[in-house]
Amino acid sequence: MPSSLLWAVDVHGRVYSLSTAGQYWELCKDESLQFKRLAAVKQCCWGIACDHQIYVYVHSSEVPIHYQEETYENQRWNPVDGFSDRLLPSDRWQWSDVTGLIHQPLNEFELASPQWEWESDWYVDENIGGEPTEKGGWTYAIDFPATYTKDKRWNSCVRRRRWIRYRRYNACDMWAKIPLQETGPLPDPFNDIAVGGWEITDEPLGHLSVWAVTVQGKVFYRENINDQNPEGSLWTEIQTPGEVVQITCGPGDLLCAVLWEGQLIVRDGINRDNPKGSSWKIVEPPNSENGLVQVSVGVNVLWTITRDRRVWFRRGVCSENPVGTGWICMNIEMVMVNVGLNDQVWGIGYEDRNIYFRHGVTPTEYSGKAWKIIVASREHDRASRTGSATSLASAGCFFGDEVRLPSQVSISSEVDFSSEMDKLAKKTENILETIGERASCPHASGGGDGDVASSPDIEKKCADVANVFETIPLMGASSEKWVQPVAEPPVSQAPYLTDQGGPLQDGAELIIAHSISNTMNSDPAETSSVSSVGTYPFGIEEHYVSDERPLWAWLSGGGCEVEAHTQLNWFTAQSGQPFSQLSFSMPISCTQQTVWRKQIIHQLTERSKRELEDFKHYEQAVEQSVWIKKGAMQWWRDGKPYKWIDVRVALEQFTGNDGKRDGIFFIYYTFNDEKKYLHVFSNEITILVPIANETKHSFAIYTPERTKQRWPIRLATTTEQEMYDWLAVLSLACCDSRDLHGPPSNQALWSVTCKGDIFVSEPTPNLEAAQHPLPSDQLYWRQIGGHLCIIESNSQGIVWGIGYDHTAWVYTGGYGGGFFQGLASSTDNIYTQTDVMCVYIYENQRWNPVTGYSSRGLPTDRYMWSDASGLQECTKAHTKPPSQWTWVSDWYIDFNAPGGTDREGWQYAADFPASYHGYKTIKDFVRRRRWARVYHGCTLVQINHLHQCLSVAIIRFGPLPGMEQLSTVVLSLHKILQVIVGTTFHPLPNRS
Repeated sequence: MPSSLLWAVDVHGRVYSLSTAGQYWELCKDESLQFKRLAAVKQCCWGIACDHQIYVYVHSSEVPIHYQEETYENQRWNPVDGFSDRLLPSDRWQWSDVTGLIHQPLNEFELASPQWEWESDWYVDENIGGEPTEKGGWTYAIDFPATYTKDKRWNSCVRRRRWIRYRRYNACDMWAKIPLQETGPLPDPFNDIAVGGWEITDEPLGHLSVWAVTVQGKVFYRENINDQNPEGSLWTEIQTPGEVVQITCGPGDLLCAVLWEGQLIVRDGINRDNPKGSSWKIVEPPNSENGLVQVSVGVNVLWTITRDRRVWFRRGVCSENPVGTGWICMNIEMVMVNVGLNDQVWGIGYEDRNIYFRHGVTPTEYSGKAWKIIVASREHDRASRTGSATSLASAGCFFGDEVRLPSQVSISSEVDFSSEMDKLAKKTENILETIGERASCPHASGGGDGDVASSPDIEKKCADVANVFETIPLMGASSEKWVQPVAEPPVSQAPYLTDQGGPLQDGAELIIAHSISNTMNSDPAETSSVSSVGTYPFGIEEHYVSDERPLWAWLSGGGCEVEAHTQLNWFTAQSGQPFSQLSFSMPISCTQQTVWRKQIIHQLTERSKRELEDFKHYEQAVEQSVWIKKGAMQWWRDGKPYKWIDVRVALEQFTGNDGKRDGIFFIYYTFNDEKKYLHVFSNEITILVPIANETKHSFAIYTPERTKQRWPIRLATTTEQEMYDWLAVLSLACCDSRDLHGPPSNQALWSVTCKGDIFVSEPTPNLEAAQHPLPSDQLYWRQIGGHLCIIESNSQGIVWGIGYDHTAWVYTGGYGGGFFQGLASSTDNIYTQTDVMCVYIYENQRWNPVTGYSSRGLPTDRYMWSDASGLQECTKAHTKPPSQWTWVSDWYIDFNAPGGTDREGWQYAADFPASYHGYKTIKDFVRRRRWARVYHGCTLVQINHLHQCLSVAIIRFGPLPGMEQLSTVVLSLHKILQVIVGTTFHPLPNRS
């Protein structure tokens, strides 16, 4: 996945960007401008500077940005001068646009802004529709306006030609000011900006919708923004029901704004023909006392902040229902939130002004799971840390995940560093045990009040501890080993324990901490070695602390693409970043560790009870898990006008608290400029049937009610694979709602369609109940992969069938196949079925006295290309094989048609229909011949074929004595053959 940028502004107005492939904030190149608002997309970033003017930052690319200016030169023919500039008073301008309504002479074209420059002079376009014209580029017509052609005719009275000039944009990778327009309403100083709209349905590639709000609460829309014109042309004011304080728009057709009173308004009617929308809808805030102050939308989400800094999530927001259904409080305080690509969410904390990322946002759970803080530092902070690390390395210190004590001075006497460390650890343990004993028996030291801190004996022991640690760098100077300190809890949080299990007195603890701190903060220059105890973070922490951590004021993630499971480097501290705290390892006895471990377990148990049991009475923010699949299809409208219309579909599956899954299938469409929708529950669907259509890949959805009406829901997709994907998803949703999983049961009902598709239905206990029988139109039929001509089953679960090539097949107990072949969990015990079938169509002709036999029949005749009955039209071009089948031959004349044929394959008869024979007589006025074509089927199916020596007819006898043994023998033979020849069998030739 290519890298993208997250943009942000700090409280000083400086603009930073953070790459998804990096881990540092990079300062924008132009540091002279100070910004307060940003709105970014992938190709550019729009911002409002502190001068209330709008700037745009366009990313450079390998292809420069060009914009084509064009104008048309118009002429009319007259008998004296021929074609000339003398036009009639009712004609268009001599120099005009393509419509002829706008006057556009060459010398009046000017550059849109200082960021553009002319790339060439004006020249004539000598092509029309990709074809070259005559010399001069003229195209001719009868009059204005008319259809222009490149050829001059006798009635060509007018002509025109197009002049072209290109200008190039030169302000990439820098902030370019958007010029104020000289015509139209002059906007007030701007206060907020939003960018989106590049995914509006059927919108040209590169289009952007830029919305801005002025300080007086007016809303403006920037016209004509695309890849060739990144600045747009002019501002158009949009009327609003009140004063707007903030506006936001998503990649699609979602646009929302916040009114001064705290209400939310949603723009309706945004589409390709009207990207500015048509009307506003008002949505009340979640709390009447605290209105909204900021909002951000994506494709299917809406996040907002109220005046009390609470973050809210709007449920049910989508393109078809931009208003949503309800509010969910996220129980966190933030300054602002922003929705980026893939509906990912960022926010700025209210207390710490840090940037947070919403973790766990997926297409099935738009609200996410938790907030994660972004700990990426700034670029100049990295430079300062690099300098500090370099200076420390020159002094013999290096820090990372380990602490190194490098060798700097060579001494003659070699010291065993590990043995010396063992001696120091033992000495330190004895000192601590002595301090612990004095602390537990204060009167033994002679102090009547038990003041440990004032005891000279303990002060001497603490001084010995300090002396012990002061000797560490001297030995480390002559060693090249790595020493990794054990991370223990700090002294202030987990006090060291005595052998008796009790903690040290406060005074002793302070003395040890003070002694260690003084030792660690000692000046390295006072030691004999440059590698001193300063190598531990106690003494170098000030080198890594930056002058000021960034405090963020605004951010924009509209151009930041983060997938649901993308691993980013934003949430972990970088190498060389300051350690907040690192404890020094102190020697502790086994008894002390045991007591300490018990205390930690007890504290963790109490914390678990405090954080879990105390919040059990709170209502869950998300009660159900939702899975949604969306797409675009065509729907055959079941009302006037009866035609295919473009629709948006969505399958929404949700799991309740009881673990049961159910789903709803929505169909969103527009009728008379009004958005409407149909819906059907997955537990109401009785069957999903692919439809054989000449031009479309369509399927039908049946319910009990639509079966009675004989009008199913007919949908069509653009590709065959997309149709199979939707059939698989809808079939699984129907099975989930009915709790049907795995292969069919022994009592299942099996059936095949006229095309050979296999369906199975699970009978319910009330199917044959005397009181409440289940109607047959309410049975749910799910499709099983493969094609069979006939199928038989019995109560023992044995299912056999015969293919179109007369091959016997037996069911192996697998589940899936067909359009389920993409599911990894449904390929067990599934094999490849191969079959061959021949399709026939008939060419019909009638005799007439002028031309003889021809394809011109009478109005009452059958189709000239039809099936055997003549009632269904079947042509070579439009006859297609069933699903999962492919052609293996071309069309050929079948000379083996019943009744015989002549040398050309024709069969003759007196009329349609009649008895056909293979020779022509004087009474034969019609004839036909049969064309054949072979197609081959190869699909995953959970049945496997056996040799034809095993008869399918034994299934018809039912569970007779010995049937179980026979089925066992059949399955055993099947397994033996599977071991011998593999999983795919090839039938033997029919030797009957």
